[in-house]
Amino acid sequence: MKITLNFSPNFDPKKRKKKEIKFIVFHYTGMATEKKAIDKLLNHNSKVSCHYFIKNNAEIIKMVPEIYTAWHAGVSGWKKIKSLNKNSIGIEISNPGHEFKYLNFSRKQINSILKLTKYLIKKYKINSKFILGHSDIAPDRKQDPGEKFPWELLSKNKIGIWHDLNPNEIKVYRKLKLSNLLKIKFINNLYKIGYHRNSKIRKNKYNKIITLAFQRRFRQELINGKIDKECLIISENLLKKFN
Repeated sequence: MKITLNFSPNFDPKKRKKKEIKFIVFHYTGMATEKKAIDKLLNHNSKVSCHYFIKNNAEIIKMVPEIYTAWHAGVSGWKKIKSLNKNSIGIEISNPGHEFKYLNFSRKQINSILKLTKYLIKKYKINSKFILGHSDIAPDRKQDPGEKFPWELLSKNKIGIWHDLNPNEIKVYRKLKLSNLLKIKFINNLYKIGYHRNSKIRKNKYNKIITLAFQRRFRQELINGKIDKECLIISENLLKKFN
C-alpha cells in the first residue's frame, strides 16, 4: 500500500496514546474539485484536516500522523463519547458530495478504503462497532459519506456493521406506517445503537434528522426521514450487533 506524505498544519501538537484511538470516521470531501479539497485541508486558516485522504485515482495521502489529533469530526458524539477527534482517525474520500452532484465511489477508491482501513483496524485493534460515518456522529450537521458509500460491502470485509436481514424479505415493509409508540421505540433503538441525543433541537425535528442519518447508513435505497416498519426491523437487528 503506497502512501504519499503531504502534511497539514491543522492538528493538536500533543501526542495521544495508541489506546486512545478507538474510532475510524469516514468523510467525503464535499467540494467542487479535488484540488480545492486538498488545498483546504492544507490551509492553516481552514482549521480542518484529516489523517488520510483518498484521491479520485485511489492514491492515499497521509496528512496528519495518527499519533496526533486531526480536526475532522468537529462537534460530534457517539454512545457516551463526545468530541470524537481525540479518539478517532479521520479518512477523507474525494467526492463532490450532495452539494456538487454526488457521485458513486469508484472501485479503485473502494479498494484503497479496504486496504487502508484493514491496516488501521489491525494496528489499533478497532472494533467494527466504532467504524462510523461523519453523519453518524454529527447527524444535525453532516450527510457524508452518504448513501452511496459501500457500507454493506465493507461489512462483508469485516469493516463496520451491517444488518444480516434479507433485503427482499424486508422490502415489503417499506413505507408501512407505524404507531406513535413504535416510532418512539425506533428512536430509542437509535440511541441504544449509538446516535447521540441533542436537546438543543426541537424533538420532532431531531427525530427526523437522526432517522435520515440512519437511512443513509443502513437503508440506502430510500432516504426520506420517515420512520416505517422496515426501518424498525433493521434497527432491531442492528441492536444485537451494536450492544
